[in-house]
Amino acid sequence: MNIFGHRGAASLAPENTLLSFNKALSCGVDGLECDLQLSRDREVVICHDERVDRTSNGVGWIKNFTLKGLKELDFGSWFPGSTRQEIPTLRELLDMLQGINVELNLEIKSGFVSYPGLGQQVVQLLYEYGRLRSSILSSFDHQAVFELKQLYPETRTAILYDCAPVQPWLYARSLGAQYIHPAWYYVTPALVAEAAGVQIGVNTWTVNDEFAAEKVRSARVERIITDFPQHFRKNEQGEALWVGR
Repeated sequence: MNIFGHRGAASLAPENTLLSFNKALSCGVDGLECDLQLSRDREVVICHDERVDRTSNGVGWIKNFTLKGLKELDFGSWFPGSTRQEIPTLRELLDMLQGINVELNLEIKSGFVSYPGLGQQVVQLLYEYGRLRSSILSSFDHQAVFELKQLYPETRTAILYDCAPVQPWLYARSLGAQYIHPAWYYVTPALVAEAAGVQIGVNTWTVNDEFAAEKVRSARVERIITDFPQHFRKNEQGEALWVGR
């Protein structure tokens, strides 16, 4: 069971910043999770919300800012003890990770705002940096997942969901996805076993306490996404165990 830092190490640094990703790496994570959107001038930027209000000193929709405008905002000082941080681009993260052996889970954002072509731009960047095979592209927009798989069959994809669908492993398979990404409280041993029976892996989010960690560990998921990578350790069998705060 591998450990992925959620938005980097969101409990240790301002989420989705290069500082946060570096903090996660210092915790020995197996992978990093982050959220991707497009600026007005179609640069792939890393931010969870479609608006900048919560995580910066700015106001407005990411889609209405140029990259230069986004870079002028402070995405770090809101976090206790942190200083000013810039919004990173996916290219900047990939530059930072050159020579570092970690997986990526990249969420293609699509909800309040639609970003036509975002998935294709992400795949092209991953090709450029030789990261396609070590990355998973996930989304709550399952149509986007399906279309991406049609365009790039070699891409590893996952459907995100926060509900209890019937036989989600069969649904994922029908879309060509390799993984399902349920919220942790929907994970059961039966879900993981049924998914494995049709070669669908299970990765789960956001595992932030001992109860959640034990629930998904005992179900034998492949990857967990957590805000607290510093509170997990691997045992001899490679399982990620919660070791306390």
